[in-house]
Amino acid sequence: MGTVTPRSVLRYETWTLQPDREPDAEPVLYAMQCAVDGETSPTSEDFAEPQDWVLRHCGQNPSHHTYREIITRPWRTLRQT
Repeated sequence: MGTVTPRSVLRYETWTLQPDREPDAEPVLYAMQCAVDGETSPTSEDFAEPQDWVLRHCGQNPSHHTYREIITRPWRTLRQT
């Protein structure tokens, strides 16, 4: 029985990462989160809806002044040729 030598082929490639703007890409989604109590607005494709939620939430909770914006943006990778 002969010796077995492992063989590998390595190929280095250059990739690019970019926002997915293809027609079939998932939509960009927005939400807001209260940094005081952790409550989160509904997610929407229109930023005005989470913004309205913030205004209602701070109206109901006058001591809640700090919020986080949460953006879900689709990305894609492309191999450079």
